[in-house]
Amino acid sequence: MTEQEFIPSYVATSLEKGSVSFTSPSNIALVKYWGKYGEQLPKNASISFTLSQCHTHTTLHYEKKASEGFDFEVYLDGVREPNFEPKIRTFFERIQKYIPFLAQYSFRIETTNSFPHSSGIASSASGMSALAMCLMAMERQMEENLEEAYVFKKASFLARLGSGSASRSIEGPLVVWGEHNDIEGSSNLFGVKYPYEVHPNFDDFQDAILLVDKGEKQVSSTVGHNLMHDHPFAEQRFAQANTQLSNLIPILKHGDLDAFIDVVEAEALSLHAMMMTSTPNYVLMKPNTLAIIEQIRKFRNETGSKVCFTLDAGANVHVLFPAFEKDRVLQFIKNTLAPFCKSGEYIEDRTGVGVIQTPVGQ
Repeated sequence: MTEQEFIPSYVATSLEKGSVSFTSPSNIALVKYWGKYGEQLPKNASISFTLSQCHTHTTLHYEKKASEGFDFEVYLDGVREPNFEPKIRTFFERIQKYIPFLAQYSFRIETTNSFPHSSGIASSASGMSALAMCLMAMERQMEENLEEAYVFKKASFLARLGSGSASRSIEGPLVVWGEHNDIEGSSNLFGVKYPYEVHPNFDDFQDAILLVDKGEKQVSSTVGHNLMHDHPFAEQRFAQANTQLSNLIPILKHGDLDAFIDVVEAEALSLHAMMMTSTPNYVLMKPNTLAIIEQIRKFRNETGSKVCFTLDAGANVHVLFPAFEKDRVLQFIKNTLAPFCKSGEYIEDRTGVGVIQTPVGQ
């Protein structure tokens, strides 16, 4: 598909006033996307687990207006957040030709997260994907013949224009974003559900997010991606990521958890290596991040567990493990890893299915 296929050709029917709500999850990349070009296009393909409990709930209230231009307000947890509004304005500017009714309505965007905002748990992914689905719900009311597959694809396309990783939050449990020779149907424009066989070892895969640092990230993802433009190891990194995604295909098919661990942990450390060797450079891990990694490897060596770690662009640690180890690993987290977390806090999560429409007011 091309961008042109997401430009509506119908004459929209009039919606005077209404509201729509969606809950959309965050996601955790197994093979990382880091570096982009053009209008939010990835320099390498990525694959992620869609999560379940870490989500954003967004309600979009809309009312027809006569004036020109964008008119919206953003509320987080019931409080007006003008600091979020420039990012939404940029998003609206990028998607206006694909959602031409944007300037015809006044919007009130009400959003709440089930996890700390801006702390490296991809709040932009869940937030932008939820908002994209709200807009597609409006479009679907205007054009009732839109097929669900198209709605999801366009929502992923729109979400990408707000936050690249948001393209991977529309569906689940495994989503690929970025053109890749070994992934049928893959695209730089939107995320696609992983199309191949997945072993039962990866069913209901668990993710405990250890909150080492609940504050805002030291550097935004946008700044981090831009550092890849002149990075001395950028091309090698893009090639490495695409190779790792190829390596995952037989791993996911055969359920090879040891090989899965090798790929996932290498990807996490490669992401942080890029940040540590950029100009300017950043160390996003905290001492407790490293302590947790050491404890996970120690536990794995001593018990034969298939637990592993991954990281986003921040200090928090995602502890990944198969469902059949849930009781043992959660006990390990409670007893050994939680003391390294801010106030002992962590979030128990698992793979999920993507966005869910919810009744307005809930």
